Order: sequence, then C-alpha cells, then structure tokens
Amino acid sequence: MKDFFSKLLNGMSIAIVVALIPNALLGEILKLIIPSVPALQHLLDATVIVMSMLPILAGVLIAMQFKLTQIQTASVGIAAMVGSGVINKTAEGIFTIGGIGVVINTGITAALAVIFVQLVGEKLREYSILVIPMLTVLIPGMIGFMILPYVKTGAGLIGNGVAYLTNLQPILMGALIAVVFGIIILSPISTVGVATVIMLSGIGSGAANLGIVAVGMGLCFASYKANSLGTALAHVLGSPKIQMRNFFMKPKIALPMLITAAILGGLAGALNIQGTPYSAGFGLSGLVGPLNFINLADGGWSAKNISIMLGMFLIFPLILNLFFIYLFKNRLKVIKDEDYKLEFE
Repeated sequence: MKDFFSKLLNGMSIAIVVALIPNALLGEILKLIIPSVPALQHLLDATVIVMSMLPILAGVLIAMQFKLTQIQTASVGIAAMVGSGVINKTAEGIFTIGGIGVVINTGITAALAVIFVQLVGEKLREYSILVIPMLTVLIPGMIGFMILPYVKTGAGLIGNGVAYLTNLQPILMGALIAVVFGIIILSPISTVGVATVIMLSGIGSGAANLGIVAVGMGLCFASYKANSLGTALAHVLGSPKIQMRNFFMKPKIALPMLITAAILGGLAGALNIQGTPYSAGFGLSGLVGPLNFINLADGGWSAKNISIMLGMFLIFPLILNLFFIYLFKNRLKVIKDEDYKLEFE
C-alpha cells in the first residue's frame, strides 16, 4: 500500500509541474506584452489549454509509474480525464474545458483505473485494445465521475475552515492562513480552488500567497543538493506540489517552511499585504502574488511598496528559510538532504 501510494503521488507531482510550468513562466509576462503584440494571445491561450490537460497527463504518468502497457496507460489517462471534472456540459449541450479540474478526484480515479487494469491484466489478450479502454471508462472512470460532487463538497469544507480564519485578528489570521495554504500546496487539493470558492481576498489572500512563497522557496533551498538546479527551481517557478510524495511519506520535511510561512503570514497582517481571490494560491509562480500586492497597495509602484514587496516575497522568505533549514538539518538533525530527493530526474 505504501509503494502504491508513493507511485501515485509521484505521477501526480510530475504531471502538475509539466502542466502548470508553461503558464507559470510565461503567463504574466505575456499579459504585459499582448497589448503591444496581439498575436501572442495564441501562445497564452496554448499555455492555458496545457493546464487543462493536467488530468490526462496525471493518468498517463501514474500509469507509467506502475509500468503498465501502452493500452493500459492510455486507458488510465482517459479515465482520469472523465473523473477530473475539467470538462463540463452546458445547458445547451456544449462541452467546455477549463481550469485543472479537481486534482484529488483525478488522483482517486487514476488509482481506481490502475487497480482495475492490473486486475484485468493480460486476460483479454488480443481483445485488450477493444475492451480495456471501454471498460476503464465504464467502471473506474464513471465511479470517479459519480463521486466528483462528494469530493468537491469535502474540499469545500476546507474552504469553510479557511473562511472562518478570516474572522480572526489580522496577524493571527495571516499566520494561520499562511500555514494552511502552505500545507494545501503540498497536497492534491488546489490552493486556487479553495481561494476562489470562498472568494478569499485582502490580507487573507496576501497571507495565502506568502505561505506558498515560503514553502516553495524553502523546498528549493532544501532540495538543491539532492536534485538538479532546474528541479530545485521548479518548486518556486512551478509548484511545490512536486514534493507531494516526500511530504506525505515524511511530513517533517516541511517544518522549516511552515514556520517561515507562519512568520510571513503574521507580517502580512501587520503590513497589510493584500491579494484577490484569483491571485491567492499562486505564490511566486508567474509573479502573480507580488504583482497583485503592488496593484492593490496604496501608492502603487512607489519606492515604499517596492521595498515591502521585495522584502516580503524575496528577502524575508530567503533569510527565514535558510535559518530554519540550517536549524532543523544541522542542529536538530530532524531533516536531511535525501528527504527531498525526487525520483523522476
């Protein structure tokens, strides 16, 4: 069971980074350039479409972790797509695709599909190409589709918990929300989904962004010795979710980052770091967090606001993470470099 869960999370982690990085690296830059070069809108649209391919990528990459056949791998991919919720049907009967779906349900559906095709195995032999795709959609795919509303409701409960925190004193609220979003970004649950469902805005949104910045930057520093530089940078430029497997296997690896998140979240309450429901959950990815703070701050691009932005989104996360990583690694001996090793390089 531990090996199965590990492979499942590893496949999902890789898929999330592959699907999200094009838009994370290019999205905000393209939005600035498109008014002058309208033709680049097609490139921006392409990166958004790639994000919506996350469910099928997750299914395929999870299947590859289990070394399934080509037919089985493709079948797991389409089953994951069916159960993801990324495709919706309008009242007019038109199918639309948008967002990244419900990531946790994508994982559940893919897991069911893997178990199903492994049970069927090679029993169907020459009929595999005819029967396995159909049965995989019919059984695990439709199970995933039917449980989707209930999984959404479960994710909504997390949103309700976060919404409750917004009623607390600003500094305490900021610290708690930053930690909660720091944990969510390391899980299959979508931080953007939670933020938009409850329309998290103001200091709550700013604290959420800083929590993700703390986790992403901390994991970048903590993991660079165990992985390549490019993989380490993917924690910041892409998503810290690539450490999902390691976090679930050893939750202690996130302690330095979550303490940093709490401090930054408290500072968000003190310094009035704000965001919108649609910027919360991104952190430094695409520079969405810092740019939204500047756009919402009184005075805009003033020297004071630029200094606060650089301090909160770059300097403080760097210093605090380095200190706590050193403390937990070298003094307390709680974590070590190998804990952050990613197995897909």
